[in-house]
Amino acid sequence: RSIEETAAGLRIKPPKTASGRRTVSLPASAVEALREHRRVQLEVRMALGLGKASKDALIFSTLEGEPLSPDNLSRDWRRAVRSLGLPLVNFHALRHSHASALIAAGLDVVAVSKRLGHRSPTVTLGIYSHLFHDKDDAAASAIERAMAGDV
Repeated sequence: RSIEETAAGLRIKPPKTASGRRTVSLPASAVEALREHRRVQLEVRMALGLGKASKDALIFSTLEGEPLSPDNLSRDWRRAVRSLGLPLVNFHALRHSHASALIAAGLDVVAVSKRLGHRSPTVTLGIYSHLFHDKDDAAASAIERAMAGDV
């Protein structure tokens, strides 16, 4: 799901396509970081007398469990990036960094496309094709091995 800011307030909306509804695996370090975030969140809520958040509360939300405004999230992201001395990139750039890292690690375009929730690998190739060109040397080596009967 995504959150959209409208004149009437925040609205949670479904993904643009059916492929947008997906389950993604997380590395253990991310799961641990999310658990720690949830623990700190609960401590703060308890200290303020708010009790436990509802089961359907968002992971990143206001203290009351309401969705964060996309504008506020972007502002907080910029502040965090500046305070850490990191290059100033927008929050959405993390998605592109993730995709680029997957491609650089050798994941095939179908796997990357599914993880990103693209309608088809064609969409992924249209956005990230420049990153796949680096694989041409590997393709030449692979065909060389195949022709030598090493496959």
